[in-house]
Amino acid sequence: MIKQNINIVGVPILYNILEEIKENLPFKIKNFIKLDDFLKFFNQNKSGNKNFFIITTIINKDFFIKKIKLEKKNFFFLCQKNSKVDINCNYNFFKYPIDIYNLIEKINIQLIKHKYSFQSKIRVKNYFLDLNSRIISIENKNLKLTEREMEIILFLNDCKIPQKINDLQNKVWSYSSELETHTVETHIYRLRKKISNSFQDEHFIISTNNGYFIE
Repeated sequence: MIKQNINIVGVPILYNILEEIKENLPFKIKNFIKLDDFLKFFNQNKSGNKNFFIITTIINKDFFIKKIKLEKKNFFFLCQKNSKVDINCNYNFFKYPIDIYNLIEKINIQLIKHKYSFQSKIRVKNYFLDLNSRIISIENKNLKLTEREMEIILFLNDCKIPQKINDLQNKVWSYSSELETHTVETHIYRLRKKISNSFQDEHFIISTNNGYFIE
């Protein structure tokens, strides 16, 4: 299954610690040193179900609170133990100093809770995707999917631009050198055929010279 992303903003020490143990983490990590780089990423990513953010409260807190309400993104705020949490919003505050493994456990628990709160009602175009039952449906028609097929749909649905084979290799299969491009193309072909046969929809996944995408 595709790991959820933890994007760390303005906490380089935390990123460096997690980077050393990243192979054992239940999530992926990305570091943002410059606020402008983060804002660009934030505005370009539409996946509120896969992207989470760890931010210190010293970084323009009011800006992020507004963004949380408007964009429905998912935030973890780090604050000092003597800080007063006086904001009534739907996100988590972690007070530091904190044991790193305790922090990882707390983050993972929140990710699991979030995962099961949204995965039975994911909207993909005019379809609904239920990750618990691995069923995609429209009106009264249902189609059972494999786990890999769900991952492909979720990945393409999260992207704004067409994705080439190597993008799917890296981000869905998580590696590229050991996987033939034919394997990816075969999965895409079979998935498109299943959708077409079940729903008479030949444009669910669109193929172009620039790659595959879900419009």
